[in-house]
Formats: sequence, structure tokens, C-alpha cells
Amino acid sequence: MILAESQWRPLADAHAAAVDELAAAHLERRRRGEKHPVEDFLWTYYSHRPGQLRRWYPGPGVRLEGASERLAWRYHREVDGLVEVDMAAYLADRGDTVAFVRRLLAATRERPAQWSCFGLHEWAMVYRTDSTRHAWPLRLGADGTDAVVEAHQLRCTHFDAFRFFTPDAVGRNLHAPTRERQVELEQPGCLHASMDTYKWAYKLVPGVPSDLVMDALALARDARELDMRAAPYDLAALGVEPIRIETPEGKAAYVAEQRRVADRGDALRARLVAACDALLGAGVAA
Repeated sequence: MILAESQWRPLADAHAAAVDELAAAHLERRRRGEKHPVEDFLWTYYSHRPGQLRRWYPGPGVRLEGASERLAWRYHREVDGLVEVDMAAYLADRGDTVAFVRRLLAATRERPAQWSCFGLHEWAMVYRTDSTRHAWPLRLGADGTDAVVEAHQLRCTHFDAFRFFTPDAVGRNLHAPTRERQVELEQPGCLHASMDTYKWAYKLVPGVPSDLVMDALALARDARELDMRAAPYDLAALGVEPIRIETPEGKAAYVAEQRRVADRGDALRARLVAACDALLGAGVAA
């Protein structure tokens, strides 16, 4: 596919403007030295910065007219006066990453979802400690928070959540996630696994188009909001309405929202797996 400059420039400009709008409040808070546990998370926990996200990529197999400035971008080349992703260079450096992402996401899709964690990973991160991860009060206080953890079986399967558990909470978890067991344990009901579709998407650029990355970002943002609504913190001052997972009604509400996030996560994983297959197929063809 060949895109004239008059076709792709508006797409790139609209993409950059959308990123600017999404990141504006975060950048202003950063300037003021303020933090928001929902809105800032995607920009601080993940390594992809707004400036990186602003770059629009059409994906492989698309050649752009009038895009000579992109020749300074990594994994781009000129062919007959047009600029495209240099698939040979990309796969030489990123082929192992593509294969891992494909393996992880395909395994996650094949595994049954678990619906009984109730977002307790955030509670386990403050269990029996005077130090909380966010500078906000606990809805139930320290003792009440500890009591909720002790009344439940922790079932976290996601290493990047589990690694923040307090020492006293680690032994209460049904699983022992490690980085090495990620492909073995990751399951589609996990909020953090759905949130991480954003990470896997941006790690594949420019091998995937920017619209896929932005769709993953939208899911990650919604997953994070649900994550913090079910967390033990009192975020009412930020307009974050709690889901009281310590009650039967709260558990039911959480699982209903969790299922919606999981459905969107599965659809994004399917798109990412297909993109990985296309990339790996390109490597075989080359």
C-alpha cells in the first residue's frame, strides 16, 4: 500500500493531537509535583513516554510518500523514493521479542479466566505495613484492610502485581508467580494482564500500527480505573467511586466489570497475535 503525503499527514497529525490531549493533565500535574493514582499510572509505570507515543506508525507493508524525515527513525528505509518499515532490520533485532509476545498472548487466550481474585492484589500490597504505595488514606484503615486480606484466599497470577506484595502477604497467595512462569500462569481474567496489552503493543512498534497501540492504551486506562476503584484507598476526593469488594454486592459488581475488561483484552490479544504471526511470517518469507 502506498499513501500519499496528503493522506498520511492528517492521520499522523490527528494521532499526535490525540496523544497530546490524553497526556496534557499528566504533564501539568508533573510540572506541579502532583500525582494521580489512576491517570498518571500509564505514563509512569510503563516505559513508553508521551513523546514516543506521539509518533504515528502505519504498520509494515505501507509505503509513505514525502516522509524522508522518517529515515532517521529506527527500522525505516527508503525504497523507490518511498519510506517503509525495514522488516529485515526490525526482525533481526526484535524477532525474539515478537515470538515471546506471541507465545505469551496466545497462551493467555487459551487459559480459562479466573474470576475470584476480586482485585485483592492492591490490598496485598499494603497488608501489615505502615507504608502504602499511594499517598491516600485507606477506606477501612490499616486494621480493616488487613482483616479483608485475612478473610480471603489471595489468587494473584500476575508477577508484576505479585512482586509488590508485602512480605506477610506473599505466603498468603495461592500461586508463586515469577518472571520465568509468566507464560505458564498468565490468565485472561487478570486486570493487569489486560492492562499489559498496551505494553506488548508499544513494544512491537513500528511492526504494528498506531491505532492498535491506542486501542490498547484505552483498555489499559479503563482497567487501571477499575483496579483502583476496587483498591483499599479512599479516592473519593478524585471522583473515583469505590467498588467495595469486601461485600458480596461489591464482589458481584467487580466481577461484572472484570468480565467486560477481559472481553476487550481477549479481542486485543487476538489482534496482537495476528500481528505477530504476520511479522514472523514476513521473517520466514525474507
